[in-house]
Amino acid sequence: MNKRDFPNIHFYDQDFVDIYDRTWAWIEDYWTAAAPESGIGGGKFFYYPDSNILDQGEQIFSSFYLVYSNRIYSASNGLDALYSKQEENGAIRWRYDIQSGQPSLPADNPEGVGIPLFAWAEYNLYHKTANKKRVKEVMPILQKYYTWIENSFKRPNGLFETPVAATGMMNSPRGNAIYHVDFTIAMAINAMYMAALGDILNDKDIAFIYKRNYFSLKTRLNNMMWNDDDAFYYDIDAAEHQVPIKTIGAFWALLAEIVNEDRSERLIAHLTNPETFGTENPFPTLSADSPDYDKRGMGFRGSVVPPFTYMIIKGLEKYNHWELARACAIRHLYFILDSAHPNGEQKQTLWEAYQPQNDGKAIWPEQPDWPRAQFLAFTGLSTVALMIENIVGLSVSLPRKTVDWIIPNLEIMGIENLSLKRNMVTILSNKSGRGWEIHMESEKLYYFTINVLGRKKKTLPIPSGKCSMLIDKI
Repeated sequence: MNKRDFPNIHFYDQDFVDIYDRTWAWIEDYWTAAAPESGIGGGKFFYYPDSNILDQGEQIFSSFYLVYSNRIYSASNGLDALYSKQEENGAIRWRYDIQSGQPSLPADNPEGVGIPLFAWAEYNLYHKTANKKRVKEVMPILQKYYTWIENSFKRPNGLFETPVAATGMMNSPRGNAIYHVDFTIAMAINAMYMAALGDILNDKDIAFIYKRNYFSLKTRLNNMMWNDDDAFYYDIDAAEHQVPIKTIGAFWALLAEIVNEDRSERLIAHLTNPETFGTENPFPTLSADSPDYDKRGMGFRGSVVPPFTYMIIKGLEKYNHWELARACAIRHLYFILDSAHPNGEQKQTLWEAYQPQNDGKAIWPEQPDWPRAQFLAFTGLSTVALMIENIVGLSVSLPRKTVDWIIPNLEIMGIENLSLKRNMVTILSNKSGRGWEIHMESEKLYYFTINVLGRKKKTLPIPSGKCSMLIDKI
C-alpha cells in the first residue's frame, strides 16, 4: 500500500467515484499559507484564491472531509490559523485578510462573529486522529472564545442577539427577529461538544460547566422557540414573540439533540414534505411555502448550500434516520453531478450553492460573483464526507478503535487504503459464489460493527492481515 495516496472509494455508480477522486485532485489549487507579515500561523490551509481571505466557515466545514485525506492535507491547519489570531478578550473573527492578517468587520456584522462550531470540528478531529494532546492544547482557546460570545451577545433572557450575517446566511429573510434560532442552537452545540471534550480530558469541572450551559440553552430553545402547531423552531423578536418564517436554521436542533422523540419526528417530516424542505435537491435554505422563497436560490432564499445539507444529514443520524440520510445524500450528489457541466462544457465545476428544484448553480442576479465556482471548502462535504459517511456508510472512531458500517442496500462498494492513524484499512463488499461477502484488510486490530438493512447487526474484532465474512452467516 502506498501511504501517500488518498483512500479509494468503490461504488456501483462510477460518476460518484470520479467526482470523489477529482475533488482531491482539485484541492492543490486551493491550498495556501498566509503571508508571514500577517501573523497568521498554522501552515497551509484551504482558501478561495479570488478572495485571499481566511474564513471561519470554510476552515470549520472543510475539516470534516480533509480528515479523510490520509494526512496529505491537514484538517487542522485552518483551525490553528484562526486560533493564532485570537484576541485577549477571546474573540476570533469570522474573516481575516491573508496578506495583512487584519480582521474583516463589515457593516452588517461589525464584531465579525461567526456561527460557533469550533468545538464540533475539534470533537470530529479527535475521533478521526485520536490526538488527545491537541484537545488539551485547544481547550483554553475554545473556553476563551465561548466566554467572548457569551459576554458580547448573550442577553438576560439567555438567548443570543447577533446579526443575520453571523448565521452564515446574510440575506436570509428573518423579519423583525433579533434572536436567531440557528445561532442560539449553535451555541448549544458548542456547549455540548465542549462538555464532550471535557470528558475526553477527564476534566469533570469543564464537563459540568458546559453540560449545565447546554441544558440551560436546551430549555430556553424548547420553551421559547418551538412552535407546537407548526412543529418548528422559529426566531423571536425583541418582545420575545416568534417570527413565523421557516429557515433551514431550525434543523441545527437535530444536531444539537435538543428535540424529544415526538417533536423530532414532526420536525423531520418537513424534510420529506415538498411544500417545505423536501425539494428535489435537499434541502433549501428557506421553506418552499415561504412568500420569499425563490426556486432560483437567490442567495439564502432557497439555495441548497452543502454545509447545511451536511448538517441536516448528521442530525438525521442522531435520530437513527439512516436510510433517509443516505437517500438525501444520494439525491444531493446527483444534483451536483448534473450541474457540473455548465453549457455542455467538458470541464466539471463544483459550486458553492445549487438550485433546489432544477439542475444548475443557484442564481442571484444582484450578486453575480455568487455562488463561487470550484468552491471545494463547501462541496467537498458532499463529494467526499457524505460519500464516505453516508453513501458508502462508514463511521470511524480512532480512540474507540471502531469502524461502523451501515449498509441499507447490498451493493458492491467500500473503501480501500483508509489511513486510521498508522493503520491502513480496506473494507469492501461484493457478491461471490457463496453470496454477499465482506473483505477486510488491516495492519492492526480494530473493532468492526456491521449493520445490514437494519436487520442484522454484529460487532467483531478484526485482526491484522486479510479476512472475510459472509453476510448470510452474521
